[in-house]
Amino acid sequence: MFDRVAVLSDIHGVLPALEAVLAEPDVVAADRIVVTGDIAAGPQPGAVLDLLTGLGDRVVWVRGNADRELVAIRQGGGCTIPDPIAPWAAGQLTGGQLALLAALPLTVTLPVAGLGDVLFCHATPRDDEEVVLVDSRLERWAEVLAGVPEQIRTIVCGHTHMPFTRLVDRRVIVNPGSIGMPYGRVGANWALLGPGVQLRVTGFDVEAACARVAADSGYPAAAEWADYFLHSRASDVDALRAFGPRDGR
Repeated sequence: MFDRVAVLSDIHGVLPALEAVLAEPDVVAADRIVVTGDIAAGPQPGAVLDLLTGLGDRVVWVRGNADRELVAIRQGGGCTIPDPIAPWAAGQLTGGQLALLAALPLTVTLPVAGLGDVLFCHATPRDDEEVVLVDSRLERWAEVLAGVPEQIRTIVCGHTHMPFTRLVDRRVIVNPGSIGMPYGRVGANWALLGPGVQLRVTGFDVEAACARVAADSGYPAAAEWADYFLHSRASDVDALRAFGPRDGR
C-alpha cells in the first residue's frame, strides 16, 4: 500500500515543465510517480525519458497513444497524431528508449492509502486514444469502464489535457491534466493521490521555459511550438469543442 502517489500525464517532451513538477516537495516525497502516457512526443523527448528513467523504480509507466505511435513511426508505420512534431521526436530516440516505450503497459493498478486499488490508464482502461470528458454521458462512461473490476473505485486517466475529478456511478474518475501541453490554464498540471485526490498545478517561468526549449531542441519550429503550448493558447472550451465529436456527441 502506497501512502502518496503523484500522477504526471501528457508530459509531451517538455523538460522544464517536468523538472518543475519533480521539484515539488510532495512529488519528491511520493512513494511512486505514475506517468500516464504521452511522455516523449514533443521538443525534448530524449532528455525527458532520461530524467524519468534516472528516477528508477519510483516511476511507474503507462503507455499513451503518442508513445505507441512514436514506436510505430520508427518501425516504418504511419502516424495519426495531428502535431507534426511527432515524426521528428520519433527520430530522436535511441534504441533503448524505443524499447522502453514499446514495452509499456496499457494499464497499471496500484494500492493507494484511502483509495484502495487504483487503476491508471492513458485514455480509457480499454484503449489508449478513446476520448471521455468531464461532461461525458453516464452511458458513455459505463461503456468504457465495463471491463474494470468492481472492487476498483478510482480510475485515473489523461489524454485530453484538462484536469477534472467527477463521480461516475460511485466511482471516482481523475484526470490530472497535462504537464507539457495544458489546455485552459498555464502551468504544469498533475495530481496527488492518498488518502484523497488533489489536483495540483505547478507554476514556472514560462518565458524562460520557452527560450530554453527553443535553444535546446533541434525541432525547427520549437520556438513556435513552445509558445503555443506552454502559454496554453488553446482554452478548455476550444478543447472540449474539438474533442466532443470523438466522445460520440
